[in-house]
Amino acid sequence: MYYYHYFKKLLAIVAVAACALTAHAETLNVTLDECIRIALSDNPSIIVADMEIQRVDYSKKETLGQLFPQVNFVGNYNRTLAKQTMVMMDQEFKVGTDNQHSVGFQGSLPIIVPSLWKSIKLSDNQILQNIENARASRLSLVNQVKNAYYSLLLARDSKRVIEANHETALLTADVFKKQYEIGVATEYDMTRARVAATTLEPSILDAANSIEALKLQLKVLMGIDANIDIEPVETLDSYKSMMYEYTMNVDTSLVNNTNIKQLDLQTDYLRKALDVQKMSWIPTLTGSINYMWNSMSNGSPFKNFNWNPYSQASLSLAWPLFTGGQRYYKQKQTEISLREMKWQRENLTRSLNAQVQTQLNTMKSNLKQIESNAASVALAEKSDHIMQESFKLGVGTFLQIQDTQNALLGARLSYYQAIYNLLVSQSDLEFMLGNAPLSKYGVSTETNQTKK
Repeated sequence: MYYYHYFKKLLAIVAVAACALTAHAETLNVTLDECIRIALSDNPSIIVADMEIQRVDYSKKETLGQLFPQVNFVGNYNRTLAKQTMVMMDQEFKVGTDNQHSVGFQGSLPIIVPSLWKSIKLSDNQILQNIENARASRLSLVNQVKNAYYSLLLARDSKRVIEANHETALLTADVFKKQYEIGVATEYDMTRARVAATTLEPSILDAANSIEALKLQLKVLMGIDANIDIEPVETLDSYKSMMYEYTMNVDTSLVNNTNIKQLDLQTDYLRKALDVQKMSWIPTLTGSINYMWNSMSNGSPFKNFNWNPYSQASLSLAWPLFTGGQRYYKQKQTEISLREMKWQRENLTRSLNAQVQTQLNTMKSNLKQIESNAASVALAEKSDHIMQESFKLGVGTFLQIQDTQNALLGARLSYYQAIYNLLVSQSDLEFMLGNAPLSKYGVSTETNQTKK
């Protein structure tokens, strides 16, 4: 019996250790770059975008297949229900046979098909459009991951600030309690100090819930299982040195903006479509060849076969002369669409330039806000330190301590909020300009395919 209980305890210890190791294995400590790299590799929307590129490539090969000879095996059977009657010199003759069988091969080859040749270029443009759409999906995903990651850092830093303020409030409440017990402090001060400490507890719980919700959002973007816990290894302060460099050296060119690129590709598609429409005025020439075996017989269709081969080759010329003006007006519609694209691009470029300038102004304002908040934090910390020293000497009142602690809490929260605002503005501007360094995360700049 003793060994039995000992064995059970040993199993329990091993089980607890295994659970601890499993829990540790499911915690993923990540940086922002690692989050983006995982998202670009495992996010379903990116996988679908890459599959769409492959689908259009197959579509192009399907179009190319129309340039090659088409060969078919054909078979035909006819049963005569009533034979034809011929009349010659007042005499009637029944002509024909009961059964007609034919089998053989038919082949055709497009020789001159200008519209088909131009259609191949349309397929090339569709591939380029899908590649750009895939790049746009990646740029959007990078922006979403960054913003979610920054939000998580803000929630964690805010929780840490509130917890620090809560610990200080608890210490202050404990001191007031002891002072009240020896008759130095009033019951009002003791009660208010305790209330001030407990008031912060819901904020801590809210921050914890917000952290879990933001983790789930980030895991969805990364395409990983919700049961895997993730922990950022960075803080908002980690980006302080990089923020100034990016803001001061940002390239505001719109050459990589995905909206402009997509519009240019759509315009190019319309130009090629117009070329295809123009080719409809040119005649087409098609060659064909048939090699067949025929059999004609009377009676049962399953016997008395008499196969005789025959073959023929032909050329077919088709020249569309008049279609009621359909081709002409269709071309006019495409030409108007092309002119519309020109004005749309001009308007889009003007709008994007205004947005970029607005974003730059916001970033510069955020930088000034960070500097101002950093100075406020330093002053609030100094004021809090002075008040804590005065409180130890029995000089400070509860209201004075409460004011300094609230001022320090507000200054720190505003400081981190300003850093967060700047980082989000930088991420949004990077997305707008389309210059996220995708190659840094293992994505080819030529095919936008994720390297495996």
